[in-house]
Amino acid sequence: MDKTWKQFRRKKEYLVCVDSDGCAMNSMDVKHIRCFGPCMVEEWGMDRWKEPILERWNEINLYTISRGINRFKGLAKALREIDAQYKKIEGIGDLERWVEQTKELSNASLSRAVQEKESICLKKALSWSEKVNKRIHDLPPELGSPFEGVKEALYCARDMADVAVVSSANPQALEEEWNRYGLMEYVDVLLAQDMGSKAHCIEELLKMGYESSHALMIGDALGDYEAAEKNGIFFYPILVKNEEDSWEECQKTALPRLWQGNYGGNYQVMMLKKFRENLA
Repeated sequence: MDKTWKQFRRKKEYLVCVDSDGCAMNSMDVKHIRCFGPCMVEEWGMDRWKEPILERWNEINLYTISRGINRFKGLAKALREIDAQYKKIEGIGDLERWVEQTKELSNASLSRAVQEKESICLKKALSWSEKVNKRIHDLPPELGSPFEGVKEALYCARDMADVAVVSSANPQALEEEWNRYGLMEYVDVLLAQDMGSKAHCIEELLKMGYESSHALMIGDALGDYEAAEKNGIFFYPILVKNEEDSWEECQKTALPRLWQGNYGGNYQVMMLKKFRENLA
């Protein structure tokens, strides 16, 4: 069944948005540890400082408040630090400007920028991103399975809500992963990086007529929370290293509270406190 934005129509009173990597899928760590970081080291010839650079890459992208940052924003941040500490990164300013100015943080948008401006850093960033996608595609499928409790929570959500996957991941990889594990049957629409930012995706979904108090974003990173906050909807955190317990509470407590109209107030405050402490 076609789960694209073009085919989507609102059917339910409630809306539940779900991030993918590191939230529904236990794929975030392996992608960064095996693909994103190593491909950056290879592309820019950083073997001499490989260990500290990879450790810092994982801090930026996995274990601190910047967890889940868009790949190109994470790359620009890491390369700026590398430029200051280890080796000169030619054209780093070009990448930083593109990251700040582009309306779409995707390979397609970066490819257009490469055609418009002669920049070694933009070219290498595109090459890096394409290599990352290939390496992710070649990962053994069993390394990116859903967290325990995801399917049960999605099944519960579908009773009352339209379910939207809202992710900054590559659209083809995203659809392939969700189909592989039989989760697409619980999803009404899939919105990936080619649709724009998560905040923009949620904004477009709300235009379908959902009340903000009837909408929830489930995520594991600051970007997920900020996308929810910008649109005035609730946020439920999947806590790093406590994912299974988070999904169990989502099914048994968070979603029922959303249906009953008492998700806001003390419960939302408590969830946000847990979220911030988890990534401190």
